Amino acid sequence: MRAVVYDRYGPPDILRIEDVERPVPKDDEVLVKIHATTVTRADCATREANRRGGLAVSLISRLISGIRRPKQRILGNELAGEVVAVGAAVSEFAVGDHVFGATGFRFGAHAEFTCMPEGGRIAHKPASMSFEEAAAVCDGALNALTCLRHADLRKGRRILIYGASGSCGTAGVQLARYFEADVTAVCNTKNLELVRSLGADRVIDYTQEDFTRNGETYDVIFDAVGKHSFGRCRGSLNRGGIYLPTDGLQNLMLALWTSRIGDKKVIFQIPPRYTKKDVLLLKELIETGRYRAVIDRRYPLEDVVEATRYVETEQKTGNVVLTVIGG
Repeated sequence: MRAVVYDRYGPPDILRIEDVERPVPKDDEVLVKIHATTVTRADCATREANRRGGLAVSLISRLISGIRRPKQRILGNELAGEVVAVGAAVSEFAVGDHVFGATGFRFGAHAEFTCMPEGGRIAHKPASMSFEEAAAVCDGALNALTCLRHADLRKGRRILIYGASGSCGTAGVQLARYFEADVTAVCNTKNLELVRSLGADRVIDYTQEDFTRNGETYDVIFDAVGKHSFGRCRGSLNRGGIYLPTDGLQNLMLALWTSRIGDKKVIFQIPPRYTKKDVLLLKELIETGRYRAVIDRRYPLEDVVEATRYVETEQKTGNVVLTVIGG
C-alpha cells in the first residue's frame, strides 16, 4: 500500500510517498481502507520533534516518539473510510461498513489502510457526511471536548474561545453551545461570520481589539491555539475562573501551582483521555444537526508536503484534508 513516511525529524520536505506492507488486523481489530485523513497540528509537531516548543519539550517528544528517529514512520491521527476486513473477535463492525475515528498518538492514518481496535475511537460514519467531512471531525473535537469538560460549562457560564476559527476552535464553539454556555469567540476578520454561524453569541476580531483590555470577564478562557498565556488572561477571568490551554509545558507547572494557590485555575490534562464514548457523542451531535466539520482546503495524498506547509502557516480555518485513493 502507499503511505506517507518519514525517517528523521525535520521540515515538511522530509515526508515522502512510499510503498509499505499492508497491515493485518488482530482478532479485536478492523482493517480500514482510508478514503480521507487530515494534517493536524499534532502531525506537524511530532514530525519536527516539537522543536518549536523548546529543548525540554523536544526531548520529551523524542522520548515518546523515538530518540534518534521516529518509531512510527506514518503520521496521521484521524480518518474516515471503509472496513475491508475484521478480526475473529469483532462483532460491532462488518466488511463494507463506513467508519470514522481517530488513532491518536498511534498515528498511521496517512496511508491507504490502517488497523484500529474495535473498542478504540472508531464509530460508524454519519450517513449525512462525506468521507472528507467525517475525517475532519475527531482531532479538534476530541481535544476541545476533553478541555471543556473540565470547565463545568452550563447555562449562564461565560466562556471566551481564543483561536475560534481553527480545528480545535471551531469545535470548541459548537461544543460550548451544546453545553449551553454563553460563548464569545476570538478570531481574525475573515472568519467572523463563520464563527457566528457556528453558534458564537459574540465575536471579537483580534486584529481590532485585545480582549484582555476591554474590561469584559469570563468564567472560562479556552486557548484553542496555544498562543496566549495564563498571565495575560488572568485579569479577564472572574473569581474562580478557569484557563484552559491546549499545549505548553509551562501550563503543566501552572496547573499544579494554581490548584493550590489562588482563586483562578489553570487546568491542563496530560495525557488527554479520549474514548470511544466521546466519538459516539460527536456522531450523535452530527446526526442531530448540532455539529459540523469545517474544512479549509483539500489536497490529494501526493501533495502532503504542500498541505503540511499550509498547516504550519497557522492560518488555516478549521481543517486541512488529505484525500486518499485506496488500492
